Amino acid sequence: MVWHASVLTLFPEMFPGPLGLSLSGRGLADGLWRLSTRNIRDFATDRHRSVDDTPAGGGAGMVLRADVAAAAIDAASVDAPDLPRIYLSPRGTPLTQARARALAAGPGVLLFCGRFEGLDQRAIEARQLEEISIGDYVLSGGELAAMVLLDACVRLLPGVIGAEASLGEESHENGLLEYPHYTRPRTFEGREIPEVLLSGDHARIARWRREQSEALTRERRPDLAARLKRDE
Repeated sequence: MVWHASVLTLFPEMFPGPLGLSLSGRGLADGLWRLSTRNIRDFATDRHRSVDDTPAGGGAGMVLRADVAAAAIDAASVDAPDLPRIYLSPRGTPLTQARARALAAGPGVLLFCGRFEGLDQRAIEARQLEEISIGDYVLSGGELAAMVLLDACVRLLPGVIGAEASLGEESHENGLLEYPHYTRPRTFEGREIPEVLLSGDHARIARWRREQSEALTRERRPDLAARLKRDE
């Protein structure tokens, strides 16, 4: 079965966007994964095609209606009943490499892209949406977050990346940030490629890369370093 990304959005014209280029785009063209979009506005019930209303209890902004959202989710689920349902939200659980890998190993994802102040909580609960965040900041809508999540998953699908062995050494795959990389020219503006990388001694190179990964992780992500130490 081909990995399926089903996206619910008010702006289906935003897709595939960057997902139609480079490795993910080639994978899409080659049938290694497929993408379908539905316009949430198609499930509005009034002649104005309204999808939002004022927040209960007052306050600024508008809220996506539960009935419209649920109808859109139900329609998408007819074609893909087994897909995990995800709502892209800044209050969600942070997206991790481990979660992306787990999603990539499944049948695909159904993504709901929010707008305005967010989605009526009743729709989240009634349709059992998992809330995922791509970072501690707020975007204008969930579409860009959906593209980030999809790119993180699609690149892990078999056949999308040629040198699949390289995936195992990337940042976050083993709890560490990735070591620095170098290539020709040997000298650039007075900076040399580290001698160890030119030594041909693979054991030495592996040790150096591990040490660099550990040092970078301690410096830039002490939270990851602390977690790794607890797991040892």
